[in-house]
Amino acid sequence: MLRRFFLLILTLLAACVPTGPQAASVSTNSSNAEAASRPWWRDAVFYEIFVRSFYDTNGDGIGDFNGVAAKLDYLQDLGITGIWLMPINPSPSYHGYDVTNYYNVNPQYGTMDDFKHVLNEAHKRGIHVIIDLVLNHTSSQHPFFVDANNSPDSKYRDWYVWSDADPGNNWHPGKAGYYYGLFCDCMPDLNYRNPEVTAQMENVVRFWLKDVGVDGFRVDAAKHLIEDGKQTENTPATHEWYKNNFYPSYKADDPNAYAVGEVYGAGAALVKSYTDNQLDQVFNFEMASGFVNSAAGGSNSGVNSAIKFSLKDMSNFDFAIFLTNHDQNRVMSVLNGDVNKAKVAAALMLTSPGTPFIYYGEEIGMQGKKPDEDIRLPMQWSAEASAGFTLGAPWRAPFADYTTVNVAAEQSHPDSLFTLYKTLIHLRKQHPALHSDIIVLPDAHNPALFASLRSVKSETILVLINLGGSPVSDYSLSLDASSIAAGTYQPSALIGVAAASPLRVNAGGGFTDFKPLAEIPPFSINIYQLNP
Repeated sequence: MLRRFFLLILTLLAACVPTGPQAASVSTNSSNAEAASRPWWRDAVFYEIFVRSFYDTNGDGIGDFNGVAAKLDYLQDLGITGIWLMPINPSPSYHGYDVTNYYNVNPQYGTMDDFKHVLNEAHKRGIHVIIDLVLNHTSSQHPFFVDANNSPDSKYRDWYVWSDADPGNNWHPGKAGYYYGLFCDCMPDLNYRNPEVTAQMENVVRFWLKDVGVDGFRVDAAKHLIEDGKQTENTPATHEWYKNNFYPSYKADDPNAYAVGEVYGAGAALVKSYTDNQLDQVFNFEMASGFVNSAAGGSNSGVNSAIKFSLKDMSNFDFAIFLTNHDQNRVMSVLNGDVNKAKVAAALMLTSPGTPFIYYGEEIGMQGKKPDEDIRLPMQWSAEASAGFTLGAPWRAPFADYTTVNVAAEQSHPDSLFTLYKTLIHLRKQHPALHSDIIVLPDAHNPALFASLRSVKSETILVLINLGGSPVSDYSLSLDASSIAAGTYQPSALIGVAAASPLRVNAGGGFTDFKPLAEIPPFSINIYQLNP
């Protein structure tokens, strides 16, 4: 217990201090003190990359590690400080979630030396790298499963879950009996009731952290690890495995290592059940739905509800936030290609507490709807052939709008979605209040207006976002109480309408009938630093 406590303390001491030209606008000493108590991922902005679709450097139509390395300057300019690489292990599938070798990389993406080059170059730029860790299952072509399937006497037989009779759903016929595979017959589930399986996966984690040098993992299908009869997710045995095996093991390997779990559909209450001593963070799908639903519907009810549930169930907001990911229709398609709504969604996420994850191409408005291959299309770098992704024939054709929606077109445009993402990310890095745990929701008295107050000891920031396509003038902000000191505050615009009326805060930290702008323009994003 003492060892585990010591490792946890070391992890909490790892931090990332905000830098940038506007960092001088806050108190340096207090900002550093606030950052020093947080692990590095609490202040990171991550970017999710499907290597196959990111950038191809050898003309075979498949993205590669050298392509990721070639685009690190782009990511650094955008403000990214962490990247998550979707599965990079050898696999018979295009997506890689059925692994055949946990100790090597997919040769279609390059060599281990190529991958280590990505790590080195990313680290030079202050960018952490995490990789997908597929714990729940292997490929049916993994040598261990092939051996187990060939003989009931195989030493790997008990590494998987077997039945002599067919129990029904998610069970698949093998050569001798039936094996359990939740996702498909090509992905047989591992048996974590067998300590040999646990030991093997702990070795895998140790290899990537200590021998290769990654900074952590995104844990795939984290809730499905150990079934209990008909209960196939979030079982007590799964929680116990993370608590007693996985967490202490990877923290012993590297106290600063980060593990973020995919618990599909989780809200704050379920997220909380996996954190503290099981995983560092979990993706909050409830927050994601709130951001996207409010942007799509033009009403603050979705995002306000998600934030209020989090305030109730996990008020430190120590979880990962996002809009959509590689398993969902892309946010721009959900928003029917409306760039104004995409800007609103980006602003809601990047001004909220939590660790943001941006799906590659989201920052330029890439579209895509299922099947999965079509939400993982090649990155749209330019209007050139194959969207500038490859000089050869791409593994899958890019989305049809790449001639107008691409990085080259948006990087130089001051009003583009890319420019907004870049601006918001850099503001988030430069202003501690925007990546703090503290958020307060004043009543806006108008469903089209989202309002929040973000604060740390050194600064308070007001966020006002018009979610709809019409000007908002019939509104006023009120708040019963807060930790904001009494006094008069002058809003200084970081983004949006420059001139705003002063805010007068009473002795209880509250205010009534505050109307900073006579009229808030359609789809406008207004972020103010409140100066006493």
